Amino acid sequence: MACSSGSCESGCYKDNNEAEAAGEENQHSLKNEPPNGVPTGNNGVNRHNLCIKCKSKETIAATNPTPAALAAGGDGGRFCAECFRSNLFGKFKFAVTSNAMISPSDNVLVAFSGGSSSRVALQFVHEMQCKAQKNFDASRDRSLPVFSVGVAFVDESAIYPVSSQQLDDAIEDMKLIVSNLTPPRKVFHVIPTASIYSSDLGEGKDRLRELVNAVSDVTGKEDLMLHLRMLSLQKIALENGYTKLLLGSCTSRIACHVITATVKGSLKTVEVLDTPCSGINGLVSSFVKLLQEENASRESTIVRTAGKLTPFDFNRMPASDDLNCNLASLRRQKKYNLKSNESLPPESFCPICNSPLSKSDLLSLNDVENGQLSAETFGAKCCLSCLFQILPKERSSLEHFYSFLPQPIIAQAKNDNHCNRRWLREQIQDCLLSDSEDGT
Repeated sequence: MACSSGSCESGCYKDNNEAEAAGEENQHSLKNEPPNGVPTGNNGVNRHNLCIKCKSKETIAATNPTPAALAAGGDGGRFCAECFRSNLFGKFKFAVTSNAMISPSDNVLVAFSGGSSSRVALQFVHEMQCKAQKNFDASRDRSLPVFSVGVAFVDESAIYPVSSQQLDDAIEDMKLIVSNLTPPRKVFHVIPTASIYSSDLGEGKDRLRELVNAVSDVTGKEDLMLHLRMLSLQKIALENGYTKLLLGSCTSRIACHVITATVKGSLKTVEVLDTPCSGINGLVSSFVKLLQEENASRESTIVRTAGKLTPFDFNRMPASDDLNCNLASLRRQKKYNLKSNESLPPESFCPICNSPLSKSDLLSLNDVENGQLSAETFGAKCCLSCLFQILPKERSSLEHFYSFLPQPIIAQAKNDNHCNRRWLREQIQDCLLSDSEDGT
């Protein structure tokens, strides 16, 4: 107990006051300390730059103060590099397993461009495969096989200018990345876009250039190349027995796609200057990048908003004999309260971009006699986005464009039309006369 003498030099009065002040400060700091144990200021900012998970290492923003890491609300200011990677892999694995995206019997083809997103996707799938291999080796019955993984790079040098030396060096680097992954072994495929025409790459390159040059719209050219890239990946997957195709689509790419998909085919654009951002895709990418710099949570907000939208009934998951696929489809239908619509044909997609077509689109299609398909009837089978952005407006230009389309796109349009005609016949079956009736 402190004495009341003002002449006391023991310091007891001073020590007692300091202790009380220290106690009040400790109580105040406890109030401001969040449940995760990392102290923050009044505005919730991590004052000590410690990871909220391990609480021992500095955050990414502290060790690598880049603009992206320093952006407000980003994970760079919350996790250290090791915990961030662990958290990201956990989300990836949960998304794959909870939606039954990969089954033990699958043969997965990873689309690899060499960029950060596809590199992360390849690494995470590889780690899941290694874990499955360890479980397989440790099990006694070995009832569940281990899914296999392949890697594919699409060579688009026939359209985009790049030196042969630069391309060869990039391909060698990709081969080295794939070969350095621990077993199981992964096959690396290089797919020239021109291969969708024929095995003669010289002829295929000429036809590919003619096709792309026939599209005058900047956005249409970008979208057409994207669709041809997917067609190339599907071709190599079918030829080599792959059952699943994995794309390294990051949040930024998905957020841009969400916004561009809402305006393509419905808004007229005017290209004043031929700049890299003159197309819809470039403009939206610049817009989303600006939003992300102002607030790091904008991209995830866009994606979460899109995830809450209820898909149209014609955009439902197709039926499959695979039990895992059926379970994933049932979960999705339960989530969005979707009901199977038997009045729609089983396959109704745009032959260029594979976007699902609505019932009104199908009813407006022209019949194709004897399996013949013309440029006009092909255009009638495309979605509004491809119709406005990719297909030429003039008849002569449309016929020129149609003559250089790859055979897989033409075949899909014919097959889809045959399916639609069968569906239309089933819808009006009760109104048709049989062969024995004379119509009177």
